Amino acid sequence: MVESHAEPYVSIVIPVYNEEAILHSAILDLVDRLSSFGRPYEIVIAENGSTDGTVDVVTELSARFEQVRSRHTAEPNYGKALRDGILDAKGEIVICEEIDLCDIDFLTRALHLLETEPVDLVVGSKAMKGASDERPLIRRLGTHIINGLLRLTLGFQGTDTHGLKAFRRRKIQPIAQVCVIDRDLFASELVIRAERAGLDVREIPVRVLEKRPPTVGLVWRVPNVLKNLVKLFIAIRIKG
Repeated sequence: MVESHAEPYVSIVIPVYNEEAILHSAILDLVDRLSSFGRPYEIVIAENGSTDGTVDVVTELSARFEQVRSRHTAEPNYGKALRDGILDAKGEIVICEEIDLCDIDFLTRALHLLETEPVDLVVGSKAMKGASDERPLIRRLGTHIINGLLRLTLGFQGTDTHGLKAFRRRKIQPIAQVCVIDRDLFASELVIRAERAGLDVREIPVRVLEKRPPTVGLVWRVPNVLKNLVKLFIAIRIKG
C-alpha cells in the first residue's frame, strides 16, 4: 500500500482544453486503475485556456484527490501547457498522457522499459508496425504527413512524435527547458532534440481510440503547424 504522503515516483502530465464532458470520469477511472499501481504518483492536469466548465472540474478533482494537482495556462496552447507540466513534474519518471486515452497499458509497458533498460525516452507510436490507429482517416493522414516532413526537413529518425511519452525526468526536463516551439509541435521538438542529444529514444506501438472528437479542428491547426514547422527548422537546423 502506497502511503499518501510519499513523494511521487511517477508524474502523469495531462494537458486539457475544454474537456468538461469527459474530464471527471476519465480522472476517476485513471485513479481507480492506479489503485494497485504500487508506486507513489501524481497526476498533473495542465489546463489551458478552457472556456467551458473544465476549470471547475479540475478544482473539484484537486480537492478530492491529494495526488491530483493542476496548472493553469491562460491561453489555449497545448505545447505550452505540456511543457509547463513537464517542468513542474516531481516524479523520477514522467508520463505524458492524453485525457481521451489515459492508456494504462502504455504506462505499464513504458515504465517497464525505463526500469529495466538504459532507455531515456519512450514514445508511444501510432504509426509503427504493430500500432492500431483507429482515428478518422484524415487524422491518420495528418500524422503521417507531419512525421514525413519532420524526417525530410529535420532528420527525424522515428515514426511518431505526438501523443504518449514516458521518460526520465532528469534527462528530459533540460531539453524541454530549451525548446522554443509551442502548440502542436512542442512534442516534436522535444523528441527531435532528445534524439540529437544522443539520448536513448525507443518507440513502442500503441492503440489509439479516442473518446471524443478533437477539441481543436484539424483545419484550424494546419496553418499553425506549418508556421511552427518553419520555426522549428530554423531553431534546429540553423540556430542549433
